[in-house]
Amino acid sequence: MESNTTSMKSLSTLCYQQLRKSFQNTGLPSGYYLTAISKASGILASRKKSIRRGIFTKCPYLKNPLLVSCYDFKIVNNDKLQVSLRHGKKISLPLTKHVAMILSEKDIEVRSITVTPSVLSLSIRKKVEYYKPKTLIGIDRNASNLTCGNSTRSVQFNLKKVEEIAKVTREIIKSFKRNDFRIGRILAAKYGKRRSERVKQILHHVTKTIVFDLKQKEASPVIENITGLRNLYRKGNFQGKNFRARMNSVPWFEIKRQIEYKAAWNGVPVIQLSKEETRGTSKSCPACGERLQEDRYSRVHRRELWCGKCGKWRDRDLVAVMNISRKGWLRFGQSSAKGEADEAMVQEPRKEGILLKVDASKLRICRVPTITANDKELTEPKGKAIQ
Repeated sequence: MESNTTSMKSLSTLCYQQLRKSFQNTGLPSGYYLTAISKASGILASRKKSIRRGIFTKCPYLKNPLLVSCYDFKIVNNDKLQVSLRHGKKISLPLTKHVAMILSEKDIEVRSITVTPSVLSLSIRKKVEYYKPKTLIGIDRNASNLTCGNSTRSVQFNLKKVEEIAKVTREIIKSFKRNDFRIGRILAAKYGKRRSERVKQILHHVTKTIVFDLKQKEASPVIENITGLRNLYRKGNFQGKNFRARMNSVPWFEIKRQIEYKAAWNGVPVIQLSKEETRGTSKSCPACGERLQEDRYSRVHRRELWCGKCGKWRDRDLVAVMNISRKGWLRFGQSSAKGEADEAMVQEPRKEGILLKVDASKLRICRVPTITANDKELTEPKGKAIQ
């Protein structure tokens, strides 16, 4: 901090010899010095960015002890992690069945580890091969469902359970009668975290089913761009408080995040539409291109739109996925002609083959997820086909 050093190279030149002299009698592996410097450079760079933005920051420090290393560790029989300690001693840490199952897959390589008193995280890399999609599947995210399909087939997943969890959590937080704001904030954070974990688990079953089906059919998902959607439900937009709370609690971007990282992990190419291409996907007739009309006061044709040219009522969710998949074909053709489809996925070719970039979430020690009776409807895709 005195020399205003934040880059890892400058910090290594400044601190490596000092660390080596300080710990030369302890017998620590020298690889731990480099990872400690890397961790410190990240903390200092984040602090420098906060100062540049005008945010007050305290002197940086590590609150809890941890060990980050990309050296001196080994996976033994896919169920134990062997870590080197001082003077050549080693310790073995057991891995859960879920982590052992992931490590047993082909072309899995552990790059680094993070050990805390309660959590073990493994950063892993996988060599995957992307295929050329035979068909495209449009994905339409809504408040109470997730629709996937094209002009041939469509499947709709019910996400009303997610909406119900958010509603119950809001009611619980509203019921707090404590005058102390600090205690209320702690309780609200506790129930908010519980809600987040429950929603992620439900979405995990849905996105896992979607990506598995895409890989089996050699299809590619087409995701719409809904950036700025939260601005539609802000205070002062002449909307009800309950309606704004309901729409702002929908996990729009969590669904996209899970689909993208699972698709990258399984070698499924993803096509991302721009904001201009996304506009009007649920209001244009997929057959004739006419703008569809809505009858807000009709109970019979709820969530259906009328096409005056075709003379038919069409479900707005099915209309959206059909238009998204059609625009995905246009985007796929343009990217293939320009060579953009492989640019974001493939690194420079090496002697052992092409190494693809995968940015998946870190694995943690956790139990194998179980499916309850309430979640069975999410794991089994049910929907109606469009001929």
